[in-house]
Amino acid sequence: MSIEIRNVSKQFGDFHALRDVSLDINSGELIALLGPSGCGKTTLLRIIAGLETGDAGNILFSGEDTTDKHVRERQVGFVFQHYALFRHMTVFENVAFGLRVKPRGQRPSEDQIKKKVHDLLSLVQLDWLADRFPSQLSGGQRQRIAIARALILEPQILLLDEPTSALDASIQAEILNLLEQVRKDRGLTFVMVSHDLSVISHMCEKLVVMKSGKVVETLSTEQLRSRDFSTDYTRQLLTASEGFRRD
Repeated sequence: MSIEIRNVSKQFGDFHALRDVSLDINSGELIALLGPSGCGKTTLLRIIAGLETGDAGNILFSGEDTTDKHVRERQVGFVFQHYALFRHMTVFENVAFGLRVKPRGQRPSEDQIKKKVHDLLSLVQLDWLADRFPSQLSGGQRQRIAIARALILEPQILLLDEPTSALDASIQAEILNLLEQVRKDRGLTFVMVSHDLSVISHMCEKLVVMKSGKVVETLSTEQLRSRDFSTDYTRQLLTASEGFRRD
């Protein structure tokens, strides 16, 4: 599913989180959003998902205007930076949650829910932890569960907010390999926020650099891999201070 972002703006009080942002994302593409804290990366993800509403502009999925569509109607999965798992629910129930809250007429049977959940837990290699609670899991295991939960509704787009930022290097590699497998098997469009340039250069087909609520540069795969980030101004963007911490 392709994404067209057209002249999207968003303010929080006097703060301009997004300023007339336009961006095209091809179906099946994996792009990364890069920029300092407060530049609008996560706000843009949330508007694509329908978790926030822009003050101006439009979001189109495969040419269809989804600006006013409810989050449940967008076929978008969201993997949050800090997992956002329900602490009082088991791993199984966390993953099943999206199916259980569907309207009664659209809700799968209990047997169908069990099969879908166990298939996804097998995909993330954690079927054996179905009865555990999030507090009993490692950070890497929690992130795998968060990915499974995001996939339960069979989204066409997966949005990821710093999916490996809280993980050790070895666990990061496992999560990235899992995401690459998911993308290859399911043909999803990925939009990922990341500050890790090694992850971006390895996984992404396009890098979108943001600053002060604007897109300031877009790099293709070839440009991305040939760019010297140690001296480039995109490195400076990562350490710039914007003052406002909501991203």
